[in-house]
This record gives sequence, structure tokens and C-alpha cells, in this order.
Amino acid sequence: MRADLAIIADWIKPGSSILDMGCGDGTLLKFLRNNSEVDGIGLEIDAQQIESCVRDSISVIQADLNDGLEQYFSDNSFDYVVMSQTLQAMDRPDILVEEMLRVGKQGIITFPNMAYWKGRLQLGIRGIMPVTRGLPNHWFDTPNIHLCTVNDFEALCKLQNINILERTVVDHTHSKSTLLTRLFPNLFGEIAIYRFSRNGM
Repeated sequence: MRADLAIIADWIKPGSSILDMGCGDGTLLKFLRNNSEVDGIGLEIDAQQIESCVRDSISVIQADLNDGLEQYFSDNSFDYVVMSQTLQAMDRPDILVEEMLRVGKQGIITFPNMAYWKGRLQLGIRGIMPVTRGLPNHWFDTPNIHLCTVNDFEALCKLQNINILERTVVDHTHSKSTLLTRLFPNLFGEIAIYRFSRNGM
């Protein structure tokens, strides 16, 4: 299992319910089901990934996240809603974050940090759009349409009255934070991982 998924798994209480948006082959859901007795459902658009989920007896719905969650889930359906490495590819990430907290008590998101120092260097010195291990595509073939930074996401949370419960920033291998990433997360964090809830919850 990817290291960022292991961090997410540590944040999820045993016996809880989870919606994994963009669940891929169901790796996180399978791990949580087998190790923490978590009841989970995945949303995925890719037919091959859905086949992998079905082979592992993972409950999955074929869905385009850009269509929202209203047709599938009512308010407060889950303890956690997870979206890993998908936010930046969505048409309206702000609306999707709101939807996460409508159907779940807490949200967990990971995304590549556009303000990582190597990206800044490429843009500032070479004048080209950044290509890093966390953002490996070129500007012309990237699926990412709304790249953001750690500071951007935290500003969105403030705007939407969202309480950040935990934040971890890691390198491209999703290893644990270093002293530099803890002191200067927007500069040295390549991947950001957040757990959040509505204020007052």
C-alpha cells in the first residue's frame, strides 16, 4: 500500500464507515476492511479499476466525481470521506469539498503541492511549468486542471468554515514529514495530506 494511504489508514478509527472517492483498485478499502473492520464504499470512473474492486469484493459505484454525490448519498452517510490525489483533477474542487462534508463527518484529502520548492525553481528560473516527481506530467498532457498549494487549500478551508484537524506534508515517496516540511510546509512539502471537518463538529 502507498505510504500516503497508510497515513490515511492511521487516521481512520476501526469500525467506522468510509467513502473513498476515486478509489482506484480499492487498495485502501481492502486494507481497512481486513485490518480495521471498516465498512467502505468506493467511487471510481475507470472500468478496469472497478473490475479490480469487484474481484476483491469491494463495494464500488461507477461514477464521475464531477457530477457530485447527491444522487448517491444523503447527508451524514459516512464517518469519513477520502479523496487521494484527485482534488486537482476536478472541475470544481471547492464544491466537492463541501459535498465531502455533507455526506461525511470528516474529510481526508491528499494533493500535490504546487508551491514545492523544485516547482518554484523551474517556474522562477527556467520560466517553464513545473515537472516534479509529485507532478510528473507536462502542461499539455496533465489531467490536473486546478493545481493548488498548501496555503491555497488552507485559505479555502477558512472561506468554507472548515476546521483542519490534522495536516501532514511529505515528499514524493509519501514518507513522514521532516523538520523542514514541518517548519515550512508550503515550501518543502511535495504532497499534502489533510483531515478536516465542519467547524463545530
